[in-house]
Amino acid sequence: MKTSIPFIICFIIFLFFQNSLISQCDPISGFDVLGRKCGATIQTAVPFLRINPDARSAGMGDVGIAVSPDANAMHFNASKLAMAEEKFGVSVNYAPWLHNLGVTDINLTYLSSYLKLGKNNDKAIGLSVRYFSLGEIQWTSYSATPSNTNKTRELEIAGSYSQKLNQHLSLGITGKYIYTTLGGSYLSPSPSSNQTGESFAVDISMTYKKPLKINNNEGDFMFGAAISNVGDKINYFGFSDFLPTNLGIGTALNLPFDKNHRMVFALDLNKFLVPTPQPVTIDPTQNWRTISPIAGIFKSFTDAPGGSSEELQEINISTGLEYWIKNTVSIRAGYFYEDKNKGGRQYFTTGAGLKFKHLGFNFSYVIPVSPQREPLDNSLRFSVLYNAASFKDGSVNNSNN
Repeated sequence: MKTSIPFIICFIIFLFFQNSLISQCDPISGFDVLGRKCGATIQTAVPFLRINPDARSAGMGDVGIAVSPDANAMHFNASKLAMAEEKFGVSVNYAPWLHNLGVTDINLTYLSSYLKLGKNNDKAIGLSVRYFSLGEIQWTSYSATPSNTNKTRELEIAGSYSQKLNQHLSLGITGKYIYTTLGGSYLSPSPSSNQTGESFAVDISMTYKKPLKINNNEGDFMFGAAISNVGDKINYFGFSDFLPTNLGIGTALNLPFDKNHRMVFALDLNKFLVPTPQPVTIDPTQNWRTISPIAGIFKSFTDAPGGSSEELQEINISTGLEYWIKNTVSIRAGYFYEDKNKGGRQYFTTGAGLKFKHLGFNFSYVIPVSPQREPLDNSLRFSVLYNAASFKDGSVNNSNN
């Protein structure tokens, strides 16, 4: 009878596919298997939910909460869709994974769309599908004997509704279904060993937009906030792990120089709203994994072992700029920063975009600057968008999508 691989190997393989390597925490010693003090990095299930699929955003350091809306707003901040200038939009996104290591069968595909509704086009509905293929994995038994070979996959299906409350403010809510086979792929095939994970989650978001007039040209300032992936835990690998619940706050300033040239500056701050891993040294019943998801959200602001200074280390910073020429060609650059004690991801990004009538094409490239090797190092991401102001002629307004 086939048996599972050892727990520790299984757990490390699972966490390897996160944005940074997160190792198992020993609840007694307070250190992980790499000898690092527990609490250094945040641990969650299904980290694919936080992979940025949008090549436009990826070229700007992964900002996206407050930049002008397109169909990919479903990932960052669905409330922006109510402020989209076009009637509807569709996007197709592709992001390779670990290609820098010669892996060719791991990738993320993201499809999203939206439709404006209402007499004044002040409402919008959105739909997205996220598919993460982890390729073919060869599992082994406790004695290192080859066992199952499985193609593992993870899936998110999301739908959103957003509405303007007035000319400047909109709110949005997103519901999503999450499915993963990673936990059950290595087990012997029997009803009792079905360890696939499922969960439901919601996102809540808001956007504020203020028009600006600069040199007789129209610009704007946008502010956005979103709490994403609030839902029940995923159960597999013998654990009940938190979803990657996240608080994101972003701003973007759209500055026109003249009618043919404009610059967009954007800044995003993101923090996981899940407990910091804690060693169980006194009372084993206080294991951080036993905290409920809602309690974990509130606890996440005050539970870092290093106090407020460590809580600040858990905030990731994304900043980027975008330069448009005749609303047709764009050039992008950005920087992403994560504290070295919380994963250490640091990289520059660059990218470009082209709009031709109702079609848009974007690509981005990641330039690593830290010794921590990341799955998207030296990788290209691609997006294709279709935005239309009407169903009849497919024309578009002059926005920065």
